[in-house]
Amino acid sequence: MAGEKPIAVYGAAAANGIIAVTKFVAAGFTGSSAMAAEGIHSVVDTGNQLLILFGIKRSKTPADERHPFGYGKELYFWSLIVAMLLFGIGGGMSFYEGIRHLRDPSVLGDPTWNYWVLGIGLVVESIAWWLALKELLKAQGERSLWQALRESKDPAVFIVLGEDTAAMLGLIVAFFGVYLGHRFDNPVFDGGASIVIGVILTAVAVFLAYESKGLLIGESADMDVVRGVREIGRQDEAVEEVAPPMTMYLAPKEVLLTLEVDFKNELSAEEVERSIDRIERNIREKYPQIKRIFIEAESLKRGGGGANAAVSADV
Repeated sequence: MAGEKPIAVYGAAAANGIIAVTKFVAAGFTGSSAMAAEGIHSVVDTGNQLLILFGIKRSKTPADERHPFGYGKELYFWSLIVAMLLFGIGGGMSFYEGIRHLRDPSVLGDPTWNYWVLGIGLVVESIAWWLALKELLKAQGERSLWQALRESKDPAVFIVLGEDTAAMLGLIVAFFGVYLGHRFDNPVFDGGASIVIGVILTAVAVFLAYESKGLLIGESADMDVVRGVREIGRQDEAVEEVAPPMTMYLAPKEVLLTLEVDFKNELSAEEVERSIDRIERNIREKYPQIKRIFIEAESLKRGGGGANAAVSADV
């Protein structure tokens, strides 16, 4: 999604901005702690989606002398900031609001506002969630949804989907908090719901931080891709053996590959160069996400061809 128009992110940002206003209005009329926590949650989500959009824009900045591999990892940095905000502000404020309400409960007002806002919010969040899910389904293949989510390299997909899932769970918890609070005339249920919402936000934030951290510090491409790349090299007629490839995501759809190839000893430098061209071409045809390929020719190094002749780099 990061390389295309991020419809799911725009949809989620618009939905959360509208819902945040309605939740705070409802909380003001009813005195509901759970609704106030949900309002905080929506404000944080709106800000997070704006940060993701900013990260997407920054990640498209062309490479320069100081950043020769481009700015693709900007998106991973901002996704980590999003996870921290969701943890600190979303989860922390929900905990605080719930504990404050338990220690000093307020009289609950007419819940009609809450039910209307929760119902509308669930519908709107479901639409935003479906938009994000569609993006994930495009890349699912034969994997389960959970595997596809865990292996997604696009924060614009897994962050929006994670936040929207937390939002829908939070709305359901808030509904039961409001309902039980009025059903038993006990504001403890409402305050408890706010704490549960904080737990949900914290859990999702930890998951998003973990996924973002892996990408930011240099996560490898999928192991099937790594094995496929090695097999392509081995199948070339000029190749003796290929060392395990080293890969790293520079952006959601941009992979860096370093490949150490042991060519047959009797080959000339020209034959090795032609083999390198074949290997690169075959890799790009099968794995278009691999944008930068560096191939080190071991036989030339042993033959005294020098480091420059031994290394082929293609961008």
